[in-house]
Amino acid sequence: MGAVSTAAESRVPLAERSPEELRTFLSGQRDAYAALVGRGLSLDLTRGKPSAEQLDLSAALLSLPDGHRDGAGTDVRNYGGLEGLPELREMFAELLGVDSEQIVAGGNASLTMMHEVLVYHLLHGGVDSPRPWKDEEKVTFICPVPGYDRHYTMLESYGIHMVTVPMLPDGPDVAAVEAIVRDDPSVKGMWIVPTYANPAGSVVTQEVAARLAAMPAAAPDFRLFWDNAYALHHLTEDEAKSADIVSLAASAGHPHRPVVFASTSKITFAGAGVAFLAGSRETVRWYLGHLKFASIGPDKVNQLRHVQFFGSPDGVRAHMARHRDILAPKFAAVDAALTAELAGLGVAEWTRPRGGYFVSLDVPDGCASRVVQLAKEAGIALTPAGASFPHGTDPRDRNIRLAPSFPVLAEVETAMAGVATCVALAAAEQLAGDEGVVG
Repeated sequence: MGAVSTAAESRVPLAERSPEELRTFLSGQRDAYAALVGRGLSLDLTRGKPSAEQLDLSAALLSLPDGHRDGAGTDVRNYGGLEGLPELREMFAELLGVDSEQIVAGGNASLTMMHEVLVYHLLHGGVDSPRPWKDEEKVTFICPVPGYDRHYTMLESYGIHMVTVPMLPDGPDVAAVEAIVRDDPSVKGMWIVPTYANPAGSVVTQEVAARLAAMPAAAPDFRLFWDNAYALHHLTEDEAKSADIVSLAASAGHPHRPVVFASTSKITFAGAGVAFLAGSRETVRWYLGHLKFASIGPDKVNQLRHVQFFGSPDGVRAHMARHRDILAPKFAAVDAALTAELAGLGVAEWTRPRGGYFVSLDVPDGCASRVVQLAKEAGIALTPAGASFPHGTDPRDRNIRLAPSFPVLAEVETAMAGVATCVALAAAEQLAGDEGVVG
């Protein structure tokens, strides 16, 4: 997790102001908001999508591959190769810190692989499952919050119970996780985005990862769904190194506990990338053993173009440095706008992530929905309040996920200045007990 801004400049926190001073501040924010609405903006910070400028970095993919045979001479236009091209698996095995025999290269969406793994466990059970999960009386997953909404909606679609733990700067609250899994055999899994987590920017430390790998679990087939979507998405030259959960789990006697996922969706083309699954050799065989009934092989033509485009793991790293050059100024603009308008008021805290695609903004309890509403009415689309929590409900109604990647820099600057105005207005309304109609 990046540093959290709590700078107390010369401003007096709103909660410490006199009623008259608060009314004056509220009046000024209403005027500022009315001016914001009057601009007729139409800006979108809802999803962490690559911008057109980022997609252009991979334009050369459209003229590849050169030829149609891989390094072993296999014709990639034909069926087969369910585990993916060896060259691509070797490349990303090095980047993800696993052996090439422990990784599968698939289609364009790691979310699809996650869904397959979940469904295979439900229908058939895992490598070390005593029975299919569907035959259990109850299936429970641990969900660090704030977290990735699609993880939670996937579980919800299958009626899987969700319990939450806080996401801390060094990863999920591991003591809370240990207590939950120790005695409850219904707890079968846990979602984790271990590197630059969505949306908090947290990075799971080696120490926390080691505890997650080794902790006793009442369910013998407890799984860590290790979604390393942002492992290579650094925003600074201080690059976080992902914990080697596969080796840690193997050393702790739980080799099948982690299933690792990653993709090039935000590296090359979001709609035409390559997804990866990694784990123990037995996990890989288990996955392919079920996948073979649904597929005769992935898009190896697309995999070959990725091999030729990157050339090597260092080619991937160089490509990601170009992404960083585009993204870093946008994240700096988020911090600058929030600092300029909100620092010292005591009404907001936000992350300064070192990587990933999101900034996590916390406003006073009970204010997030109002901020999102105000922003919408001013033409600034934000992710719904509560989206980063199971069932879309933040019990404190305070967290907002900001996604600055897609708009151009000038639009990010404009949108975030507007968001800051909405935060200040919503907080002042709450303190004054006066939520009026503005705009």
